[in-house]
Amino acid sequence: MCLGIPVEVLDCGEHFARCRGRDGEVSIDIRLVGAQPPGTWLLCFLDAAREVIPAERAAAVNAALSALSAVNAGETDLSAFFADLEREPQLPEFLRTSRP
Repeated sequence: MCLGIPVEVLDCGEHFARCRGRDGEVSIDIRLVGAQPPGTWLLCFLDAAREVIPAERAAAVNAALSALSAVNAGETDLSAFFADLEREPQLPEFLRTSRP
C-alpha cells in the first residue's frame, strides 16, 4: 500500500520542487503536475507529486497520518485527529427507510 503525503512547495524548478512535509524538506518530482508556485500543497506518492490540493485537504490528510502513527504507538482515543467528524454517524438515506 502506498500512502499519499502532503507537502508544501518551497522552491520550484522545471522537473523537481523543494518541499516541506511531515519529515522535513524533500525533493519532489513534479512532472505530472507541472511547476507550482511556493505555498502550493501537493499530494505525493513515493516522492512524486500526483495532485495539487488545497491547504484544508493537506491538513486533513496530515491529521489522518498522525492518527495512524498514534494507533501504531498504542493510542486508542483518536477523536483529536478527526475534528471534522465531531458528529453522530448517519445512515445513508436508503437504509433509513423502514421495511415491512
